[in-house]
Amino acid sequence: MAGSSGGTASSSPLPAPPAPKILLAKPGLVTTGPAVGKFGRAGSEDETVPHRSRMPAIGSLNLLSDSWEFHIDRFLPFLTENTDFTVVGVIGPPGVGKSTIMNELYGFDSSSPGMLPPFTIQSEDNKAMARHCSVGIEPRISAERLILLDTQSVFSPSILAEMMRPDGSSTISVLSGENLSAELAHELMAIQLGVLLASICHILLVVSDGIHDDSMWQLLLTVDLLKHGIPDPSLVTSSHVQSSNLGLQRENKDKAVEGEEYMAAPVLVHTKLQDEQCSPCNLVHLRKTVAQYFSFSSFMVEKHENAGKENLVASTTCTRSNDLNLFLIPSKNKDDLPRAQYESYFSGLMKLRDKVLSMNCPSFGRSVSEREWLKNSAKIWELVKSSSSIAEYSRTLKNSGMFRK
Repeated sequence: MAGSSGGTASSSPLPAPPAPKILLAKPGLVTTGPAVGKFGRAGSEDETVPHRSRMPAIGSLNLLSDSWEFHIDRFLPFLTENTDFTVVGVIGPPGVGKSTIMNELYGFDSSSPGMLPPFTIQSEDNKAMARHCSVGIEPRISAERLILLDTQSVFSPSILAEMMRPDGSSTISVLSGENLSAELAHELMAIQLGVLLASICHILLVVSDGIHDDSMWQLLLTVDLLKHGIPDPSLVTSSHVQSSNLGLQRENKDKAVEGEEYMAAPVLVHTKLQDEQCSPCNLVHLRKTVAQYFSFSSFMVEKHENAGKENLVASTTCTRSNDLNLFLIPSKNKDDLPRAQYESYFSGLMKLRDKVLSMNCPSFGRSVSEREWLKNSAKIWELVKSSSSIAEYSRTLKNSGMFRK
């Protein structure tokens, strides 16, 4: 399997550059042997034990762990000194199809025998038990050097249940040195995740459930409000982290005005739509709503004007509202109809992939390699966790009475 051969560096002074590693699936789940069943799992447990013992643990490659800490050591060997790469992140509530979309962006062929999808798709058992299948941030790398960041669900009841102590406090420290209730910490986790992705990604997919759910739009505006002062991963330095630790975020904001401010290009994706919701008339109405909703956000300013000036109205599933890309993905079961009136589920996914691969997304302040991007992303995370803006927002929420103290 590509990416599983390990990193055996040469001791020669000028070694030949190694071939890029491609991280396909969760290494702890990929199996060998002829008896391969559904989803590439071998039929015999004995066949998988030797192979699994040579691979990292399933969750060890995660950039963000379940303890809300950023780890780079396991993932770093999969990155190179290549500077021509694109980082795509995704954020959304449970069960909206985030992992399915990321698998499509990866180019995974589900008909390939013996291969697991790069990102685990929620099973029927997980749905029935209301469990989540992604933790923190799970990274994968495609052949096109797309660094794909799948994330745990935001506003997930199962994640909240796992992090809540009997007294209602949080087991996870989301703000440095502050003891918060689990409900408030859970809310801040979504904001911190959004701020991080907006800071380290080129493209951020914001996925909503159905056409009437605007909770992710609200989260995106909150991210826009609280992100300022955090530079892109090509410009962050140790002085940023030190000043943030001292609470001097005003200095960071001044630097941002000088050119360090950065925001990933958002792509709004609405999934699980019924056939009539994909009508051109409904799409025009939604486009106007998006334009009004984000009219005063930084997503609509001229700095993203070059991000996709080409005509995006290729079908009823894709359009633009000024600077925001908007995709509508029909419900999968509508493909069971003999003749669908509008776009199909699979066609919608493919067109979303084509758009992301062809986007002229915002660039970082300077050219960086994949490895430098990862190391600096860890510094960005420290800035996010110690952000005075997010801490002040937390105190405002706490004093509002919406969350237990």
